[in-house]
Amino acid sequence: MIAAIKPAGSNTRGLLAYLYGPGRHDEHTDPHIVASFAMLGMPDPGRDEDATLTQLARHLDEPVQLRNSEFGKKVTDHVWHCPVRAAPEDSRLSDAEWAEIAQRIVEAADIAPAGDDLGCRWIAVRHADDHIHILATTVREDGRRPRLHDSGVRVGDACRQIEKDYGLRQLKKGDLTAGRRSTQAEMHKAERLGWEQTSRDWLQDRIRAAIPHASSAEELLAYLEADNIAVKPRRGPSGDLLGYAVGRPGDLNNDGEQIFHPGGKIAPDLTLPKLKARLETTVLEEHPTARRDQPATPWHQATDALDTLRTDMADDTHAQAHITALGELIEATAQKAPAHLQAELRAASRAFARAQRSQIRAENQAAHTLRTAARDIAHTATGPDASVLATLLAALVWATVLAAHWHDAKSHAHQTEAARQALHHVQVAADQALTPVLDGLATRQPSEQARRTLVHDVCAAIPNHADRILSDPAWPALAAVLADAEAGGHKPHQLLKEAAVQRELTTARQPARVLITRIQHTSRNPAPNLRAEAARRRTTMRLSALGPALDGAQPASPLVSVHPNNRPRR
Repeated sequence: MIAAIKPAGSNTRGLLAYLYGPGRHDEHTDPHIVASFAMLGMPDPGRDEDATLTQLARHLDEPVQLRNSEFGKKVTDHVWHCPVRAAPEDSRLSDAEWAEIAQRIVEAADIAPAGDDLGCRWIAVRHADDHIHILATTVREDGRRPRLHDSGVRVGDACRQIEKDYGLRQLKKGDLTAGRRSTQAEMHKAERLGWEQTSRDWLQDRIRAAIPHASSAEELLAYLEADNIAVKPRRGPSGDLLGYAVGRPGDLNNDGEQIFHPGGKIAPDLTLPKLKARLETTVLEEHPTARRDQPATPWHQATDALDTLRTDMADDTHAQAHITALGELIEATAQKAPAHLQAELRAASRAFARAQRSQIRAENQAAHTLRTAARDIAHTATGPDASVLATLLAALVWATVLAAHWHDAKSHAHQTEAARQALHHVQVAADQALTPVLDGLATRQPSEQARRTLVHDVCAAIPNHADRILSDPAWPALAAVLADAEAGGHKPHQLLKEAAVQRELTTARQPARVLITRIQHTSRNPAPNLRAEAARRRTTMRLSALGPALDGAQPASPLVSVHPNNRPRR
């Protein structure tokens, strides 16, 4: 059951005209009052032919008019409107049941607290089987205003209890991180103009697509302007950016002026302070001697960054930061992926947006490496080859699984569901990307003797999953990958053990596929020649010992000691 409190209005008569009218598409049938603050003597234009909408509006507005006359100042935005809708699969509720539901909702909202005879005046109008509209005037009988702060949270909690009491479909409890729903006016406008999305949804997609390209809020706004989006920054006297609003081209008001939406009204995580916290993080530069060799491409760098995600999820603030950056990486990958994969990846990015935010504060600096990888992918000029892309998508699948598990452990119901929806789309894209890779590997089969040796390596390295791996249709392709890695100097047994540690195989649908992408990534560089490396180290040690002697000074100790009894005779 959804109770959506609408923005406050000031025209009681106008709202009643809509509730008792035919509706925008003639969907209103038999409008009538099912509950109110006092049913006795209540004019109901739906049941009483002599009652009028104006009469009912005046009856509801009496406390408002009395307050206006006493204080000499007109009350504005005094109309409280809350549609309450049951799910399509719920059983049909009677008028008496809707009346009780309406009473519980106005009590939770503090419109008419239980046992308080001086509450606000309200009615509940039913004009369809599956929903009612509650209308209230927000001036109490004693002239005071009701306490409506956080009424949406209280009404939401009441709806969750109503669902249990009436056996209705149970929705997830809200956590104040959801974006605003598009209004009926916005949806009708989009339909009228032939837009697939409302302006708010369209702008949210454009902002999220721009985030991986920017390293500061100023760069983000510049990128949006270059994308033909109307941007209205708000600056202080010093020129510092204090806020921003954006508008969709062609979205005009009745006066022909551009309509702007502040970032916070588009989504809770798109306010300027939150965008700055995400984009403008810095990390201390490592000492040159402490740097590791960087991957050859941003795609490898992103996969390496995802490999560390599991260990970084222990701290909640770090976990939230990595999940936020994971959404940016999915979006960047969607932009640079081949055309046949973009639809699924964009759907994954759109679904994962809800999983990117929660009530836990993110330590964004902890996800600097992952966010840098997303930015590098967004700026790269060329896409990855098939095997590299398949490896990255497989890593994204595992990272999305970790995000869903973390949200589930924290009881973040909406975020868990969003992560699972995104996981479905990423998994489909990963399967599509891996198919040509498997086809290519299947044509290069190692010899029969080599395959028997590789079977022994699998049984020794991963005994608990050996049967599933060897019966996987992708096992011949995995054998080819292991043979290639061995030819490059790697040990298949060791590669298998490392891959099984990086990605648990119990929940994997096809473990051989998982191992293929992991081993291809790990073995992309040839293994060092151990014998040559040992000889190089011995030579280096010997030259360092000879160094003083070569400079003309006596070494501190001879390289070889000669026992007196072993001296050569004349």
